[in-house]
Amino acid sequence: MSDTPPPGVFALTPLNPVFRADPHAVLGPLRERHPVLRDEAAGTFLLSRYEDVRAVVTDLTMNRDALKAEPGAVLARRVREQRTDGIVDRGGGPSILLIDDPDHARIRNPLAQALYKRVARCRPQVEHVVDATLDALPTGGGFDLMADFALPVPIDVIAAILGVDPSRLGEFRDWSEGVIQSLNPLRTAEQTEHLVRASNALGDYMHALIAQRRAEPADDLTSDMVALQDAGAPITSAEIATNLTALLVGGNLTTTDLIGNGVRLFLTHPDQLAALRADPGLIGATVEEILRYEPPVDITGRIAGRDIEVRGCPIKASQAMFLSLRAANRDPAAFGNPEKFDITRKKVPHVAFGGGAHICIGAPLARLEAQVALLKLFDRFPNLRLANSDAEPQWRNLPFFRGLERLDVLV
Repeated sequence: MSDTPPPGVFALTPLNPVFRADPHAVLGPLRERHPVLRDEAAGTFLLSRYEDVRAVVTDLTMNRDALKAEPGAVLARRVREQRTDGIVDRGGGPSILLIDDPDHARIRNPLAQALYKRVARCRPQVEHVVDATLDALPTGGGFDLMADFALPVPIDVIAAILGVDPSRLGEFRDWSEGVIQSLNPLRTAEQTEHLVRASNALGDYMHALIAQRRAEPADDLTSDMVALQDAGAPITSAEIATNLTALLVGGNLTTTDLIGNGVRLFLTHPDQLAALRADPGLIGATVEEILRYEPPVDITGRIAGRDIEVRGCPIKASQAMFLSLRAANRDPAAFGNPEKFDITRKKVPHVAFGGGAHICIGAPLARLEAQVALLKLFDRFPNLRLANSDAEPQWRNLPFFRGLERLDVLV
C-alpha cells in the first residue's frame, strides 16, 4: 500500500500536470484505494466507482442546489454563490443546472418538451451546418480542427435552433467563449472582463429575441418557448432567457469537446476508424464509446438530501459530494477492458451525461451533432491525419472539463 496521500479535488484538475496529461493515472488509484474520500479543504466527498456514482446521480432524494449544503461545503457553495461585478442581474435566477424541484421541474419540463421536439426534426439543420463548415475548410494542407470545425459546428447549430440571425454568428461565438469563463474558478482579470462583456451582450440579445418572437413568431426554439409560456407554462421571460443561454453555453463547450475528443481518438486508433468506415451504422455506439472513454465533463455534484452510507462511509444530509464521471466510466467493475477504446463494446450505460432528474438536457442534441459531424468529416477527408503524431495533446486548462485547445490535422 502506497504512503502517498490521496488526491484532493484540486489534484483532479488540469492544474495538476499529471492529471492534465493522463487523468486516469490519478483516478485509477483513487478509485481502487479510496472510492469514497473526504476532502476536508474543499468540504466535500469524492466518489469514483461506477456503482456509487450511478446510484447517487439517479437518486431523486439528492439535491443539486449547493445553497442546501452545509457551511463547510466551501467549494460547492462557492460555485453557487459566486457573483461577478459588472454582470447585469436580469431576474432570471440560476439555470436549471443549479436548482431543485419544484422550480427545477417547473422550468425544465417546458424547455425539455420544446427542445426534444426540435431535436427530433433538426437533422437537416445539423447536416447543413456541418456541410457549410466543411466547405469552408481547406482542401489541401492542414488546419486546426478545434477552431475551424469542432468549435463552430455546435455554436452554429444551437444558434439556428434558437433562431439567431445568421449575421450575428461571429458575435455569438465570441459571447459563448466569454460566458464559458463563468465555469472557470481560476480565470484571469482579462478572462473576467471577457465574461462580463459577453454576459451582458448575450443577455441583451436573448431578451430582445424573446420580445421579437412574441411579436413575430418564427420556426425556432425561442418561439416555441414563448408559445408555451403564452399557453400557460409557469415560466417567466427572464427564466426563458437564462435557460436558453445556459443551453447555448454549456452545450457549445461540451459538444465541441465531444467532437474534438472523438476525432483525436479515431486518429490515434485507426483500427476503430476502419471499423466505422466499414459499418457507418456503428455511429450511435461510437459516440457512446467516445463519451465513456473520453467524456467532456469530469465531475458532477450533489448535496445529500438525507443521511446515506456509501461503502460503509456515512454521508450526512446537507453534505456535498463530487462524483467523478470520468473515473466511473473507466471502472473495471462495470466495463470489461475499460482502457480499450472499442466502438463495438457491449453496451453498459455510461454516466457522461450524469443521470436522474438532472441528466444533461442537451444530451440528444449533442449525440446528433457528434454523429453527423464525425461521419461527414471522415467522409470528406478520408486521409485525415494528425499533423504531428508524436506531439503531446494540447489539453485545455479549464477545471472539471476535458477538451483540446487545438488539434492540428492534415488532409
